[in-house]
Amino acid sequence: MKEPSYKEALEAFANPFQEFSVEQVTNGLINQSYKVTDRNSRNSFLLQQINQHVFAEPEKIQQNYESLWKYINAKKTHLRIPEPKIFANQRIWYVDQNKRYWRIFEFIENTKTLAVAENIKEAGAVAETFATFTACFSNFNIEELQITIPDFHNVLLRFEQFKQVLKTASTERLDKSKVLFEKLLQRERYARLYEEFTVSGEFPKRIIHHDAKISNVLFDTKSGKIVCPVDFDTVMPGYFFSDLGDMIRTMTCKEDETSTSFDKIHIRKEFYDTIVSGYSGILKDQLTVSENKYIHAAGLLMIYMQALRFLTDYLQNDRYYQVSYNEHNHDRALNQTVLLEKLEVFLSENYNFICEV
Repeated sequence: MKEPSYKEALEAFANPFQEFSVEQVTNGLINQSYKVTDRNSRNSFLLQQINQHVFAEPEKIQQNYESLWKYINAKKTHLRIPEPKIFANQRIWYVDQNKRYWRIFEFIENTKTLAVAENIKEAGAVAETFATFTACFSNFNIEELQITIPDFHNVLLRFEQFKQVLKTASTERLDKSKVLFEKLLQRERYARLYEEFTVSGEFPKRIIHHDAKISNVLFDTKSGKIVCPVDFDTVMPGYFFSDLGDMIRTMTCKEDETSTSFDKIHIRKEFYDTIVSGYSGILKDQLTVSENKYIHAAGLLMIYMQALRFLTDYLQNDRYYQVSYNEHNHDRALNQTVLLEKLEVFLSENYNFICEV
């Protein structure tokens, strides 16, 4: 019988292999995860294989995590993150004979993840959680963190990549997306606003999660309260708009980014207000005058960037995102563009906010 892929890594952490039961955890989209339980003590931990197609240098994400873990323990902050476990080589990662990278965390029992925010209480709690995460590292030396995905939220770069692919895309796909790509070209101002953020000196870099979704938060199964954020592979120095904007993008609309019910896409005011107030309320003493001035630009930037990414991938014949049908990425881009248009109207009507450089 073929040995399971995790056997070597598990034995590098704890022996004998036969004394543990292993159950695959299926709610993650990037890494292969397993809940491992000691048959005698019934204690569990999370064994995870790092996806090296997404993270070409796994040591960096583990070094970052170690730095974050040491910092919150030294400062005795109230922030909780899963405890990393040490392999026999005295590192928090292990490389097996097939050059696969593995790591182990504590398994936090009696918790669950949510796919969507069902109510404003959940949305507000998520916003406060990610704001607290950034706030806890306000005095952390960001130079200690390594870049795990270069230019991950670089809106200007995404725009330039989009313009380049317009020159090489097939006539068929250009014709299909003509109205869509013209709308995105007309909104170049968002790329220029990002550029202004990076060069003005008025928008400091902070420790940002960069994947601030409700699915990256653990909720207590009984109380419903948040236990802690998870999935820190994309934690890097970044700008205020990233986490706030992604929460606006993913929680203010009932329809997610895969929906083709375009007529149902709209901004839920109570969700938007709760997310923004929850996030900015935690960080109120840290946000600069310029960040507060452009707080409502966060959602616009992140939705615009995601629309660019989906349409760029469509015009490149679907190289990056997995698709279920030929027009999948086109429909995703259309979804995000509709959401962007709805947010523009919403902000103009409710906050008199029109995004300009």
